[in-house]
Amino acid sequence: MKALMYEQFQARPTIQTLNDPKLSEDGVIIEVKATGLCRSDWHGWMGHDQDIELPHVPGHEFSGLIVEVGKLVKKWKPGDRVTVPFVCACGVCPTCHSGNQQVCNDQFQPGFTHWGSFAEFVKIDRADTNLVALPEEISFDTAASLGCRFATSFRAIVDQGKVSAGQWVAVFGCGGVGLSAIMIAKAVGARVIGIDISANQLNLAKALGADFLINSKETTEVAASILELTKGGVQVSIDALGNSRVAYQSVSSLQKRGKHIQVGLLLDTEKDTLLPMNLVIAKELEIVGSHGMQAWRYPEMIRMILTDKLHPEKLIGKTISLEQAVDALPAMNRFESEGITLINQF
Repeated sequence: MKALMYEQFQARPTIQTLNDPKLSEDGVIIEVKATGLCRSDWHGWMGHDQDIELPHVPGHEFSGLIVEVGKLVKKWKPGDRVTVPFVCACGVCPTCHSGNQQVCNDQFQPGFTHWGSFAEFVKIDRADTNLVALPEEISFDTAASLGCRFATSFRAIVDQGKVSAGQWVAVFGCGGVGLSAIMIAKAVGARVIGIDISANQLNLAKALGADFLINSKETTEVAASILELTKGGVQVSIDALGNSRVAYQSVSSLQKRGKHIQVGLLLDTEKDTLLPMNLVIAKELEIVGSHGMQAWRYPEMIRMILTDKLHPEKLIGKTISLEQAVDALPAMNRFESEGITLINQF
């Protein structure tokens, strides 16, 4: 198969011809039709993820067609249209039995713990636990945009944040995760503030429904501005970027008994983050993580897409070829992309 591979962290990737993945008894082989270029892939390429063994094929948010099925697989057949959560579960541990496959004790992640979807084919083990069926009405491009950023934001807003109509929500960082969170929060009736340093990203946030915008390059006291605008703070704030200063501002912008949700990855030098714990105590705030979404929770999100409540396709900025991803992956450190970039030409 043709695949994008890097053999050293931070070294230029190359397009190579590699052996096709081997089918496991409980798994499937998927022909990749579209795959997202995500900041998590960039973190992996940088060497921030300790699960990655070199050489490596990245890619973790994708959609495609099943082409081979292991003999123990009961729910799937060749030709089925599918997508996959970026956290894949074992299905049998106590955490999975509690319904929380997104933090499975024996999880694996395509593009991190094993080779991923920047390739013509990818394997997924434990297929009966980890695959999500795609209706014909949802394109492969749209489905690939769900895999990490959109699904993670859906869980953050709906399940972890429990956002409801009329609440204030602040979204720090208007990249793929943040724009997804804005769209979803608006779909459930919230009033949304989008915060970013890029005028272009803020324009996208406005187009997707953000009620108020703050350019944090121009407004240094972001939390104070939010407290004034909302007359006391937001009920839910989200760090969709993954930055210690942003996380601090997010917590500081909450009203009493508000909830901060950490979605953006805090890795490398950012992982030990200082937070205003005095406010956490005085205001009885909650700090909550959100790490992907379980396969069994996808149907609700898909129903909202099919009933025109959510339009994830609006988040797609551009589509590129696998060859173009050789340059696009390292270039993510410049934060120049608008919307989600998809690879759909192999």
